[in-house]
Amino acid sequence: MSKTITKNSQKLITVALSGNANVGKSTLYNAFTKKHRHTGNWTGKTVSNELSQSRFYNKNLEFADLPGTYSLLNLSKEEEIARDFLLFNKIGCTVVVCSALSLKRNLNLALQILEINKRVVICVNLLDEAEKKGIKVDLKRLSQNLGVSVVGICAHKKKTLIPLVSEIERTIAFSERPYLKINYPKNLERAVTFLEAPLKKLCQKKINPRFVALKLLEGEEKLILKAEKELNIKILTKDIKNDLQTARLLANMSPNEIKDDIVSALFKRADEALEGVITKEQKKDKMLKIDKILTGKFSGLIAMLLLLMTVFYLTIIGANYPSQMLSNLFSIAEGYLESFLSLLNTPPFLKDLICFGAFRTTAFIVSVMLPPMAIFFPLFTLLEELGFLPRIAFNLDRPFKATGACGKQALTMCMGFGCNAVGVTGARIINSPRERILSIITNSLVPCNGRFPFLIFLITMFLGTGSKSSLVSAAFLSLCVVVSIIFTFIVNSILSKTLLKGEASSFVLELPDFRRPLVLKTIWQSISQKTVSVLFRALIAAAPMGVLIFILANTSIYDKSLLMYVVEFLNPVGELLGLDGAVLTAFILGFPANEIVLPIIVMIYSFGGVIEDSLSNASIKELFVNNGWSVLTAVNTLVFCLFHFPCSTTLLTIKKETGSLKWTLVSFFLPLLLGMAICIVNKLIFSMF
Repeated sequence: MSKTITKNSQKLITVALSGNANVGKSTLYNAFTKKHRHTGNWTGKTVSNELSQSRFYNKNLEFADLPGTYSLLNLSKEEEIARDFLLFNKIGCTVVVCSALSLKRNLNLALQILEINKRVVICVNLLDEAEKKGIKVDLKRLSQNLGVSVVGICAHKKKTLIPLVSEIERTIAFSERPYLKINYPKNLERAVTFLEAPLKKLCQKKINPRFVALKLLEGEEKLILKAEKELNIKILTKDIKNDLQTARLLANMSPNEIKDDIVSALFKRADEALEGVITKEQKKDKMLKIDKILTGKFSGLIAMLLLLMTVFYLTIIGANYPSQMLSNLFSIAEGYLESFLSLLNTPPFLKDLICFGAFRTTAFIVSVMLPPMAIFFPLFTLLEELGFLPRIAFNLDRPFKATGACGKQALTMCMGFGCNAVGVTGARIINSPRERILSIITNSLVPCNGRFPFLIFLITMFLGTGSKSSLVSAAFLSLCVVVSIIFTFIVNSILSKTLLKGEASSFVLELPDFRRPLVLKTIWQSISQKTVSVLFRALIAAAPMGVLIFILANTSIYDKSLLMYVVEFLNPVGELLGLDGAVLTAFILGFPANEIVLPIIVMIYSFGGVIEDSLSNASIKELFVNNGWSVLTAVNTLVFCLFHFPCSTTLLTIKKETGSLKWTLVSFFLPLLLGMAICIVNKLIFSMF
């Protein structure tokens, strides 16, 4: 349907995709651009703009996937990003994506966009889902009521997008329609009309003067100053400031009262637009019973734990055989590589460096990490697509508020299970700067995808024993997640009373409808995007780290390798924590990526810093036990894996998002000190028995 442009000789036309969260914007964006941006059935998935170019009808189009927002008034970070893009960019057409399941709520944003953009198409998505629920939408009537083009689609069915593409083309080509005019209460309308007249000339047709008048009356002079800079116009003249004082007297309302009246007028206009548009048959919704269980005070938490255990259980039982198979394949491949290097007369040290340092470390990463990731990510994504993750966030909303945090942190925490850096970026959905920093600092307290393979190994080898080892391992892994969430609450509470004092703010959490995911497509995209992406990131760090460890292990001073000097230097601290110097060395060298901690430990314990050929989980356990590991070592390594400094990518993201070295250092040391404290306490407890 589209093809990516490599060279643009024609004028580039921007098409903005806007709308509420969870209406299918990213799915539509992917269909137009042939990209694979992650889509999810929950709020906060998109927190920044993404742009990509495609070609339609001999026109070069740039599609922009804007963050999902419910309004342009509240100005959370993602709302500000979306609003500024719509206001200050030359846009050929704005497609406002709405859901047929929640049109009234969606139209609130659509009406605001119609006030500031002249070329708009309303796109009603999820018509197939609405039909299943007995909901019918009269698109023609809605178009007449709004005075703008309305097109119905099912975003995941490409053939339904053809009319939308045609309407985008028509909207770009033909003349602009007038800005939508919302009628406000008499006092406010009188003030807006008075202020709008002198603004018309100053705005130079670059921005709606009526919109500017409303923003001035609301007291948003910062936005107007930004508009002056971005659009190269002068609005806040001395005369306008004087007129503004008069307009405020005419309105006789405070800025907050004006905002309330604006919202009320928008909802009233939405009701008028939907008059005679929606008809609904009475159908029993079977999913309501499931929703009551998943969102119940106690049943919701039990269901959440059972879901986690199920995902972990399937991951654990499914990963063993393919892991061993991959290990055997890489062992054969290594033999061929070694023979090939011998044929080239490669110097022995260089040959060993390539085979036993770079290649074997990389092979170990793939064989140990790929199988659990290839199972865990699709299962987790399927839960997300079904709509379970926002229900988990709903259950965690109350405890987050009780600790002085925002309930939206539950969403960013769920993002952190995939990647802590993504969770940090996701904190943009939180309005309060204090609560946003709180979410950023504590996000690394939950384990990311890079830590799960190591956690699974530790649990299955040292804790999940017996005839039902897989079930026990899944239970222990679920317990680890619960512990990480509990400590997130504890740290939130402490920070809210010390470094980040303040009260929790309220917000509205939308529970999306359950959706039947496209299973095969979801599994393929999850493996091809998430699994491969994380694995690639691990391999980039693994190969050079394997080379470094090999060199350190095989370079000696006074008959002792450089690596052993480092390990022995860290041994006293390691013993204090119930660990050893090798484990601490591995975590330090694993700073670029958590995924490489396990192979580094194996390399340190192996003779000459070389991972033994075709290592199975059982042989790795034997290697660890032979190097002094006990149950305490395994437990404390597990604790330290849960709570230690974030990886380099996450820290760089924290610095970028906060713009503060202070909060970056707090984010580094807080989980590290927490992990060390728990390890010391564990050692004291174990010493009593």
